[in-house]
Amino acid sequence: MYGEAVALGAGTVLNALATGVGSAFAIDAETTARVELDDSGEVRGEIADSPDADTALVCRCVERVVERFGDGEGGYVRTESGVPMAAGLKSSSAAANATVLATLSALGVEVGDDATVDREAACRIGVDAARDAGVTVTGAFDDASASMLGGVTVTDNTADELRHHDAVEWDALVWTPPARAFSADADVERCERVASMADLVADLALDGRYGEAMTVNGLAFSAALGFPTDPAVEAMPHADGVSLSGTGPSVVAVGDRDGLEHVRDHWSQREGDTWLTTTRTDGARVIE
Repeated sequence: MYGEAVALGAGTVLNALATGVGSAFAIDAETTARVELDDSGEVRGEIADSPDADTALVCRCVERVVERFGDGEGGYVRTESGVPMAAGLKSSSAAANATVLATLSALGVEVGDDATVDREAACRIGVDAARDAGVTVTGAFDDASASMLGGVTVTDNTADELRHHDAVEWDALVWTPPARAFSADADVERCERVASMADLVADLALDGRYGEAMTVNGLAFSAALGFPTDPAVEAMPHADGVSLSGTGPSVVAVGDRDGLEHVRDHWSQREGDTWLTTTRTDGARVIE
């Protein structure tokens, strides 16, 4: 009983911490999960290259799927990721989605529009597991839906409702400084103080004005969460949109490649990693 799947990292259009409404878009950075089920009744986990990392989320994803579709199986899950952990690029959502799909595959449960489970429902299993594991404040349905479905999504995380889904094809530039920030540690009260700006961002996103939405979001939440706005200011003349991603510390800009290469020249002078990528519209998928 073996399954393997991949899911995508994502960048932020709207942080959901202020109002519960969030928006994110998938980027070309993958997390792979491999799941082997057995009759042990116990789930064990491992994160490649991070032997001391907490595996509660991915183990809970396996347990959630088995509770619903299995027969008490245990097993082993191993994830390997090109999405930096605790960097605001939705590594937890990607790991959860990949693990859920891999476990469904191991159980022989088909995933698809006309299958036993559609991808939106699979995504919600991972969101529930993330709440169980305590790795998210909002449930992160915005991040998880973008990772699972591809493109850009707008969601109400208080109801796990998908309000909007759009296929977008952008170039993207990511700067990830050396520091790390865990979503569960974010100052929710400070984020709630910028709720009026979050409402504006939601309106812009639902109107398809994603770049403007990102920039307003980035300035507001950088201030709320104590991150510098200098990277965004450097990018604004050359990018269609730029935002703090998630609760940081990464910053993501979107636009045409020539403009983003100009931004890269600035961001590369900062400590950390700067890399050009693209959005993805295909979302998560089962490999085996």
